[in-house]
Amino acid sequence: MRFAEPGMLAFLVLPVFAIAALGLGVWLRRRSVTRFGEPATVEAQLKRPSPYLRAAKGITLVLGTIALVLATARPQYGGRIQMLKKRGIDVVVALDFSKSMLAQDVRPSRLDRAKLELTEFIKQLTGDRVGLVAFAGDTIRFPLTSDYAAATAFWRDLGPYDMPVGGTAIGKALTAAVRMLRPDDSPAEDQPNLAQRSKVIVLLTDGEDHVGDPVAAAREAAEKEITIHVLGIGSDSPELIPRYLDDGTPMGYQKTNDGEYVTTALTAANEDSLKEIASLTSGRYFRAGSDLSGMTAVVQEIRNMKQTEIEARQITVYEEVFQWFLAPAVFLLALAFAIPERRWWRRRRTA
Repeated sequence: MRFAEPGMLAFLVLPVFAIAALGLGVWLRRRSVTRFGEPATVEAQLKRPSPYLRAAKGITLVLGTIALVLATARPQYGGRIQMLKKRGIDVVVALDFSKSMLAQDVRPSRLDRAKLELTEFIKQLTGDRVGLVAFAGDTIRFPLTSDYAAATAFWRDLGPYDMPVGGTAIGKALTAAVRMLRPDDSPAEDQPNLAQRSKVIVLLTDGEDHVGDPVAAAREAAEKEITIHVLGIGSDSPELIPRYLDDGTPMGYQKTNDGEYVTTALTAANEDSLKEIASLTSGRYFRAGSDLSGMTAVVQEIRNMKQTEIEARQITVYEEVFQWFLAPAVFLLALAFAIPERRWWRRRRTA
């Protein structure tokens, strides 16, 4: 048994003092009566309240007060684990739509592989909100939603040639994702309502970055308590980038103005940059595989975050048993006021 309000137990000192005072009074009275003669004879001559009734009244009053104090301290019994309402996580996926993602070193292409990974990821979300940032040289956003079908439809038919600006701006994409998760410039502790849900950015890219400072954007995310998991897509060997007409017809490969073929690779330097982005926010870097193992690992990381939240929101619930003491307290206090101080039956016989 435990007490929810243990501070109330301090009031038990009052009944203790009352019992001590009552005992002392009875002892002093008996001592005084004995000095005058035989106690029974002296008591019979005294027209005073009965000491026994007064003692019974006092003891009942003290016991009732003790029971009332214990009831006020809210005694509790047992204990069971209860889970508070499960919270989801806010996730923004930043998907690279630069032309280098058309490279086919990962089948069917880097972009198609990223979309397959993203589809698998969304299928495994439960109770989370997801937003999307499609980026090349600039960004296109889809706000946070729990409508996974609508989110999937947003990027399903989107391609590099639909982006308003070419190039690759990972830093700008991360900044846009941070703004979606933290709508203003306040730190997380200044946004208690928004801070209730964990914030995650999942970056899918081949690592080539031509604009901005992605490391600075990652530091900003870390300051706002946002975790970034990165999925690198591509091989470490140079790969040609296909070219397409507006109707999707293949037109050879990308070339520079000098007629040289443009190649792309997920180089060791690019991977180091992506790993730094993840590590700055306590996130992880994964390499996409042909078996979707990369995104599966990201999903597992997010599940681990949710499990940590769930375990933190477990509480122990105890059964309230104050009524075990409240009912006796009411009875004893009522009895204390009902007990007379004089023996009325003796007065009736003498009359």
